[in-house]
Amino acid sequence: MSTTALNDLSPFPIVQAPMAGGASCPELAGTVCEAGALGFLAGGYKTAGGLYQEIKQVRRLTARPFGVNLFMPQTGRPTDPAAVEVYRHQLAGEADWYGTRLGETDDSRDDAYDAKLAILLEDPVPVVSFTFGCPAPDVLAAFARVGTYTIVTVTYPEEALAAERAGADAVCAQGVEAGGHQGTHRDDPDEDGTPGTGLLTLVAQVRESTGLPVVAAGGIMRGAQIAAVLAAGAGAAQLGTAFLPCPESGAHPLHKRALTDPLFTRTALTRAFSGRPARGLVNRFTREHGPYAPAAYPEVHHLTAPLRKAAATAGDAQGMALWAGQGHRLARALPAGELVGVLAAELDTALAALPHRSTP
Repeated sequence: MSTTALNDLSPFPIVQAPMAGGASCPELAGTVCEAGALGFLAGGYKTAGGLYQEIKQVRRLTARPFGVNLFMPQTGRPTDPAAVEVYRHQLAGEADWYGTRLGETDDSRDDAYDAKLAILLEDPVPVVSFTFGCPAPDVLAAFARVGTYTIVTVTYPEEALAAERAGADAVCAQGVEAGGHQGTHRDDPDEDGTPGTGLLTLVAQVRESTGLPVVAAGGIMRGAQIAAVLAAGAGAAQLGTAFLPCPESGAHPLHKRALTDPLFTRTALTRAFSGRPARGLVNRFTREHGPYAPAAYPEVHHLTAPLRKAAATAGDAQGMALWAGQGHRLARALPAGELVGVLAAELDTALAALPHRSTP
C-alpha cells in the first residue's frame, strides 16, 4: 500500500503510541481518534479476552480507524535460568521492603500471540502493529485479506527490509530517544551501552532502504518535531510520552507527575524491570539493579511485576518503571483531544514557515 493509505488513516499525521502496561487504554485511544489522530491499544501483557473487551470499548467511543499493537513471541536465544535466579536473589531485599513476593518466571513467552491473532482476523480492526519482531509472511497476508493495515516496528534498516519482504504495509522507525521498550527484533546484550541510532538518522536510513511508508517514533513532543520527521521523509509521527500525562491515559498518577518532576533529571535504557532494554526515568531501582539485570525477557518482567505494583501502592516512584522518552520534560498535562489539536496547530505553524526560510 502507498503512503497515501497511511495518511488516510487519520486527518492528522499523528499516531498515539501503544504503551503496554495500562497507559494506552480505550478511553485514550478513542479520544485521540475522535480528535483526528490515530489512537492505539496496546495488546501486550493482556489476555486475548481482555484485549477483545478493550477493542469493543474503543468501538463504542469512536467510528474512526484505530490500531492494536501486538508483541511478537520471544523465539530468540533462550534465557539463562541461572542468571534469572541470581537476579531473584538480588531482588529479595526489595520484596522484603515492599512486603510482597517476587513473581513467577515460568510464564509463556508468546504473550498469547496466536489467540490474539485469531481475534483480530475474525473481527478485524483497521490497523495492527507489531513490536519485538516481524510476523511471518502468511500472517501479514492474512491481515491484508481482511483489510487490516499492518505496521512493523523497526530500529535498524535491516529490520525494515525484513518487514518489506514479509509484506508489511508500513514500518514504525523507532529512534533510540523513544520511551519504553526498544522494539528491536533481536535482543543482543552485547550491544548494551552502544549509543543507538537517533530518529532522524534512522528515518533517512529506512527511507533509503525500503519503499515502505514510515511512521517516525522517538522523543517527539511538539508539532515542530512532527514537521521535522515529515520533512525527513516520514508519513506520520508516533508520540507516546506526550500522551502519558493526559487525564484519559491509564498511567499511574505518580508516573504522570514524574515526567516533569525536577527530581528525575534524565532517562536511560535499562533491563532492570523487564530484562529487555527500555527507556525510563532514572530512579533508585534502575540505579541499583540495572547494572545486574540479565537479558531475560519476559522472565524479568514477571519477576518484578509484584514489586512494581507494590511500589505504586506505597506511593514510591523510586521503585516503579517510569517509562519515558528523552523529551519527557516537554510533557503537557492536557486532555488528549486538546493535545491533538495543539500538536496539529503547531505542525501547521511549522510547515507554513518552511517555504519562507531564506537561504543562508
